[in-house]
Amino acid sequence: MASLSRRTRFRYSLGSFVTGGFGTVPGLLLLPYLTDTMAVPAAAAGVIVFVPKAWDVVFNPIAGRLSDADLARTGSRRRFLLRGGIGVAILFAALFAHPGFGAPAWDAAYVVAMFFLCATAYAFFQVPFNALPAELTDSAEERTKLTSVRIGVLAVAVLVSGGGAPAITDLLPGVAGYRVMGLVMAVIILAATLGVYFGLKGAPVGSLRPNTVRLKELARTIAQWRSFRWLLGVYFIQALGIGTVLAAIPYFAQHVLGDPSYRTYLFVGFVGPALVTMPVWPRLGARWGKLVGFRIATTSFFVGLVAMYFADQLPFAATLVFVALAGVGYAGISVFPLAILPDLISAEEERTGETRAGVTAGVWTASETLGLALGPGLLGIVLQAGSYVSSTGSTAVPQPPSAITAIVIGASVLPAVLIALGIPLLRRSVLEKRP
Repeated sequence: MASLSRRTRFRYSLGSFVTGGFGTVPGLLLLPYLTDTMAVPAAAAGVIVFVPKAWDVVFNPIAGRLSDADLARTGSRRRFLLRGGIGVAILFAALFAHPGFGAPAWDAAYVVAMFFLCATAYAFFQVPFNALPAELTDSAEERTKLTSVRIGVLAVAVLVSGGGAPAITDLLPGVAGYRVMGLVMAVIILAATLGVYFGLKGAPVGSLRPNTVRLKELARTIAQWRSFRWLLGVYFIQALGIGTVLAAIPYFAQHVLGDPSYRTYLFVGFVGPALVTMPVWPRLGARWGKLVGFRIATTSFFVGLVAMYFADQLPFAATLVFVALAGVGYAGISVFPLAILPDLISAEEERTGETRAGVTAGVWTASETLGLALGPGLLGIVLQAGSYVSSTGSTAVPQPPSAITAIVIGASVLPAVLIALGIPLLRRSVLEKRP
């Protein structure tokens, strides 16, 4: 198959502004949105952040099967991308609209409903989006190039959304900031969706294989697909750690460092180095092996997170250095799973003679979604155990020492342990082809 053009690679990668925005902003701001503007208790807020995305664990594989079936009928997944992306944009704005019913229970119920619908729409976008690299080209080299461009654009998207969204909420106090932020992010998501939809019109599509239609067959395939299960395990555990630290950043900035505006600096300090080092990790992987690079990245992330435990005793500049070290590791653990996954998909499709890209993307997306959703849920439990005091309005209320300790643990120790747990699963005998 001919090489993909640079234009095709870039236009496909625009979808990262959808995945980056939806994957970053709720994980970063939804928990404080609930606890600090709606007075929802921390543990209940954690459950609210988790439950709608838990639905995706069931629904995303189904979306993958539907996407495979639509590909077989029409020869394209673009229709799913368009409908899903438009739905995400509308529902994202609604999620942060804060209707103000006057009671935490009703406000929380509204957030649950909007987040549930937004997560469902997101599945119809991300599942086919993740499946496309294995079908735009049959070449492993071209898929690596495509993934590299996507990861680079994703880093920019995460930086823009994760740094810009908190900045907007800081400019406008209280619920007004969240409403404006939701609208701005919705416009970005919609523009990115249209960019992918129209940009991939006429793009090449790889050979179409028979569609997998039975869930029982899917379960049997995953059970027999050892390499995918191990990679999925690493991805899930580390997504859980990422979700925890992202949710903790606003609390850490406000109550440990003493200034809520520091959350923007922390996030930019985390993602900025990741953006710079994204192109470096594939080169390191090409020279030393993807798994060696994966282990180095995981260690970097772990050390940076552990050092944040001492942030209240260090100058802020020193804290930013360790945050940057964690960001360098974050870049690596973002690159390597996505670089390995398309090769595993192609090998399995060749072995079975059936389409696996859609269903694999569905399971993969479900794992990522569950991990990123469980992270804030875990943090909510930790905050509740530390007696965190929820509130309404934009003024921070004093927190007991136990709550401050809980925030520090949730921002450093807990995610560090989760990130490190992925290392034993990075087995060369399982994840690398043997000559």
